[in-house]
Amino acid sequence: MALRIPSLRAEPIGFANRGARAHAPENTAESFDLAVKLGATGVQTDVWVTRDGELALSRAGHIGLRRRKIRTLERSGLPEKILTLPELVDRVPDTTSISIDVCDDATFGPLLDWALTLDPIGRERLYLCHRDWRFLAEHREIDPHVRLINTTSVKTMDRGPERRAHDLTQAGIDGVNLRYSEWTGGMVTLFHRFERLCFGWDAQHRRMLDELLRIGLDGVSSDNVDLMMEAIGEHLAKGAPGDPTV
Repeated sequence: MALRIPSLRAEPIGFANRGARAHAPENTAESFDLAVKLGATGVQTDVWVTRDGELALSRAGHIGLRRRKIRTLERSGLPEKILTLPELVDRVPDTTSISIDVCDDATFGPLLDWALTLDPIGRERLYLCHRDWRFLAEHREIDPHVRLINTTSVKTMDRGPERRAHDLTQAGIDGVNLRYSEWTGGMVTLFHRFERLCFGWDAQHRRMLDELLRIGLDGVSSDNVDLMMEAIGEHLAKGAPGDPTV
């Protein structure tokens, strides 16, 4: 039997990627509602700021055939189906973790301003993800409660994974998010040694999910929420392979 590696968390988070997008239009109320119904313990989305400062949920950051950029439009000019981040928070249970990909640096300031309107417990369930850990580090002191996650790849870790784990720890960045295919048991063990959370994205098939959970990831993201939560349930039923610390 393959070795099971402990997670830092007692229960890995199951992030529904832009809602249950395998079964409903992504980033819509229908998709997020279905994700919750299927048991997702987290949701993932992408956020862009509008011209009037609203935080709109969209994968691409533009709308329509003319590809009008969200940052050039006011909230009232967006299609009704587009949710804002506060609307999403109101739709999901208050125990649901929320992973937010910040693709436009200009969105980060308004996003943190909004986060500061929540209580500390509400902010602690927010995972703000960005490709540049140094950019995240510049914002760490603004709020100690939100979780900051470096979404990256092994090839962009210019001084190697161990140095990246060290840098994230020194900067107060809470974890790292890699595509499922880049995670190995050794990589998870390395980041866990620095007490950094390990998240894996694009885990679309059961074999991928089972492997990520086996090697100790703290959170997985999938379009197929039913498969993901089934995998997490069976993983937890086997009992924890070690003592989680968070």
